[in-house]
Amino acid sequence: MSNSLLVGIDVSLNDNKVRILHPDGTSLSKFVVPNSVPGAKTLSQKVTGIMEKSNFDSLVIGLESTSVYGDPLVYFLKQDTSVNRFNTKIHVLNPTQVNKFKMFYPDLPKTDDIDAWIIAEHLRFGRINKDVYMDDRYKALQKLTRARFHTAQNLAREKNWFLNNLFLKFSSLAQEKIFSNKFGATSSSLIEEFLSVDEIAYMPVEELAEFINEKGKGHFQNPDEIAAAVQKAARSSYRLPKTVTESVNQVLG
Repeated sequence: MSNSLLVGIDVSLNDNKVRILHPDGTSLSKFVVPNSVPGAKTLSQKVTGIMEKSNFDSLVIGLESTSVYGDPLVYFLKQDTSVNRFNTKIHVLNPTQVNKFKMFYPDLPKTDDIDAWIIAEHLRFGRINKDVYMDDRYKALQKLTRARFHTAQNLAREKNWFLNNLFLKFSSLAQEKIFSNKFGATSSSLIEEFLSVDEIAYMPVEELAEFINEKGKGHFQNPDEIAAAVQKAARSSYRLPKTVTESVNQVLG
């Protein structure tokens, strides 16, 4: 049996619950510290204190990968010289993995620190042979790629939300491909500067063509044809009650 001191940490926003086990499963200590630098220092002192008084070969620390609340603690422990004197390994465990292990203990008491005990117990029986903490370089890359994915998702969601409201104001413009980009400068100007589709439907087509040419900065080769298509779309679009039109204008603005 491995002669490692086992430390399970249940991480949360405000505090970290800690359970320390002997390799034979005996509980040596349990305590709660704030999820902060002072709390991490207290954790380090308590763990290293036990290590210094005992003859353990190594120190094994485990916590769940729970949102971002455990990341600063891991960075602290990875850089803490006191902790790293003892052949220390830090395992950031998948929550699903921990929950499956917890199923083997159906009669656990409902105490606040039971998850910390489960993590320490999992370290004892989990056959975890290597440090599974992600290298800082990969962690940095993970943060950037997730931020990009998050931004792309939000942008797609906002575009769909905008198009839904565009259909309410100008249904045929939302349906047809008059402009290659409904979010372009000319299309956006039509949506924002005309308060109703009737204004577009019954204005002189020459004025509308001039408006399109101005907003498109002369890039359209056939502004007259585009103006005619826009006007036709305006005439075939649904009309909303005035109060609803006003609210939709505010939303689109």
